[in-house]
Amino acid sequence: MHPKLRQDIERKINSSLTDEDFALFLDFLKPVYFSKKETVLEVDHFCSTIYYIEKGLLISYLTDEKGEKHAVQFAFENHWISDLYSFFSYQPSIISIEALEDTTALAISQENFELAMQKLPQFERFFRILIQNAYIHSQQRIAKTFTDDAEQRYKDLIGTNPDFLQRVPQYLIASFLGIKPQSLSRIRQNMHKK
Repeated sequence: MHPKLRQDIERKINSSLTDEDFALFLDFLKPVYFSKKETVLEVDHFCSTIYYIEKGLLISYLTDEKGEKHAVQFAFENHWISDLYSFFSYQPSIISIEALEDTTALAISQENFELAMQKLPQFERFFRILIQNAYIHSQQRIAKTFTDDAEQRYKDLIGTNPDFLQRVPQYLIASFLGIKPQSLSRIRQNMHKK
């Protein structure tokens, strides 16, 4: 049951889990389902859940005063997503989360998160590494925004995430890269000519 989740945890903590510990951890998770285009979290609402994606795709985004979405994170299969600012600070959410596809996930509530950390030290280590890696990724993304041109950022994105092109609308890819959809179209046309 949930072998990919177990493999991901064991790989990150560089240690095997006992069947009993993994079963106990699963007891803290609740299966949830979101339909395509369903809102998972609205901005200014309290975020009390972290989601592990088993199948499907979620996006977190900011919305500007013009109503345009600015993609912050995409969570494909075997990825985690939440508004960690809200989750850990007990403040209203600064992002929204939406299902881009029908999505099956495992959800851990704030209360169960704390209980899991108390009862299972290896999961505290796992989540520390997970959050640490998310912070590093965020810093790298910010740095690349200032140091790499849009074409290079696009090449890096599709090189590490080939699913993007088939599963994410072009306007959201452009948003994630910090460019307009027209610019992304030009980049793609130029790449096809080369």
